[in-house]
Amino acid sequence: MATSDAAPIVEQAVKSIVKPLAPVTDTFIAPICHEDIEILFEDESLLLINKPSGLLSLSGKNPLNKDSVHYRLEQMYPSATMVHRLDFGTSGIMVVALNKTVNATLTKQFQRRTISKTYIAMLDGELLDDTGVISAPIAKDPPNFPRVKICQQAGKAASSAYQVLERLQSPQRTRVLFTPQTGRTHQLRIHSQAIGHVILGCDLYGNNETLAAADRLLLHAATLAFDHPVTGNRIVGECACPF
Repeated sequence: MATSDAAPIVEQAVKSIVKPLAPVTDTFIAPICHEDIEILFEDESLLLINKPSGLLSLSGKNPLNKDSVHYRLEQMYPSATMVHRLDFGTSGIMVVALNKTVNATLTKQFQRRTISKTYIAMLDGELLDDTGVISAPIAKDPPNFPRVKICQQAGKAASSAYQVLERLQSPQRTRVLFTPQTGRTHQLRIHSQAIGHVILGCDLYGNNETLAAADRLLLHAATLAFDHPVTGNRIVGECACPF
């Protein structure tokens, strides 16, 4: 799958022009997810899986939110540990360690940013530039938890490259390939909002119209590339987008 690494880097004018939904109270109870986790690859060290949309990566503090990727995998792989997460509504590829040593090695790769990822998203409206980079610092937003915010003063640097894959009409929407260059919480969701093209189905950074435009968050982790913790070989996992 092509990425935007070779594309011209264009700074986007960051203006949040989408009126967000009302503040979210942290009383979320996840609805039952009937979809199964698909095992894409397995060896003695790790798993590559396809997480369905509507499933937590880790179980929540509320006992009603016990069902999660980690909880399900523990039943089949007791030593499985989570290296990273995907948002509840995001589907797609994840790597899961099958022992602590592998977990530590993969965690270091994430910290050193030697792991590369791409996502496919469907954005509201027509994105005019074929390629570009959205650069906007992201900070926590405690009064509006679990949302984050764009903040020039307190935010941590965050950068998301994109490449337009398709422009669709009636209604206008744009299918894009995102290559995040940092890994902040909700980065792609809030960066999309910041340029006025929210991800369809997003309950945190969209509005009532864009939320109603899809029955799920239209964000999918499409590829994940990393060095195998044991062999050192470069692994490039792919996961077909369901939308």
